[in-house]
Amino acid sequence: MRRKLTLSVLPLFLFFITASAQGTWTPVTAVAPDSSGGGMLLLTDGTIICKSTNGGTGGIGNGWMKLTPDTTGSYIKGTWSLIKPMFNTRLYYSSQVLVDGRVYVAGGEYGTGLAKGETYDPLTNLWTLTPNPGQNVSDACSALMPNGKVLQALVAGSLKSNLMYDPVSNTYAPAGTCLGIHNEASWVKLPDNSILQVDRNSTASERYIPTLDQWIADGTVPVPLYDPYGLETGAALLLPDGRAFFIGSLGKTAYYTPSGNNNPGTWAAGPDVPLGKGQPDASGAMLVDGKILIAVSPAASSSNHFPKPTTFYEFDYLTNTYTLLTAPNGSASINESAYVFNMIDLPDGRAMVAEQDNKQFYVYTPAGAPLAAGKPTISQVIQTSCTNFKLTGTLFNGISEGAAYGDDWQMSTN
Repeated sequence: MRRKLTLSVLPLFLFFITASAQGTWTPVTAVAPDSSGGGMLLLTDGTIICKSTNGGTGGIGNGWMKLTPDTTGSYIKGTWSLIKPMFNTRLYYSSQVLVDGRVYVAGGEYGTGLAKGETYDPLTNLWTLTPNPGQNVSDACSALMPNGKVLQALVAGSLKSNLMYDPVSNTYAPAGTCLGIHNEASWVKLPDNSILQVDRNSTASERYIPTLDQWIADGTVPVPLYDPYGLETGAALLLPDGRAFFIGSLGKTAYYTPSGNNNPGTWAAGPDVPLGKGQPDASGAMLVDGKILIAVSPAASSSNHFPKPTTFYEFDYLTNTYTLLTAPNGSASINESAYVFNMIDLPDGRAMVAEQDNKQFYVYTPAGAPLAAGKPTISQVIQTSCTNFKLTGTLFNGISEGAAYGDDWQMSTN
């Protein structure tokens, strides 16, 4: 029997903690060879590469590890290996998997990569430097464009400027400038490929229109999503119904409904995160059943911008309810700040969670059934050799970009 407990009242909203069935946590059987250094990416061959703390100086690391699923497709029983380290050390940086299967990284709030970028080729196991962007990238947002280029924010000057990286020519070019500050913002790619952000320390929103190479003003957010202390916010994700959901540092949330064209969309307040918790720079992952896995902590304060401990919830946007989960290690919470956890969606319908400076990775299996709307459609199968087949179709990457972590790195399922 489902039991609901009313905790707070919002305009037009009640939010609830539910006692419904939760998913299960399973540790990855093999302990990683090095500690997580933040950031995980799904390669086009199904392997996961994970930034480590190994290499370089200062404990930041330039090393990467790779998790290869076993012959049955299990990541829980997968095998770890090491890949070639980057040229530069990085912690909190931009990252994208390119359409040709290579990996792009740039910046680093800490480390030697502050104003530098590079790409990784899984086929050759080699990194190649990009031209220097010319200004600090730091922990900036980035987004993969429909034409295969990368929109790259710069944490420099006005904190509004952007570049466009072309992986074919290995060059940067100027791109549309934001109307407000993008530093610390969360970018969400909408169904029309426009990019939505809420301007830092503001309730103003704007969208990048790729065909115009221009940011345009959008609607006003009805609740504050940034805290006034560290100017942090939380994860933002695309929902299966085409709306976007933003989680604030102090626990306020908001829904965005796109207009479907270049006109402004509409914003509405969502349910507060329970028990006064929030997401000061924290992660979330869209699950195959349409719910969202989130890591939360006590809300930031003037004396503590990143409080402890971290607890985990599932959020159901259809019912505006939160389900309290056990932590990955089986306890009620983990005595760390929420920002040290990051997530990635796996191709098998699960989500993997890593904790910085920890070698144990965990996989979360949701209890709900996969959404029918998210099922891939195969239109053609062509045999290209005795053992290789080429598939064409739609929704191979899922309904949304998968997991999110503000501006500190991107781990979409592109």
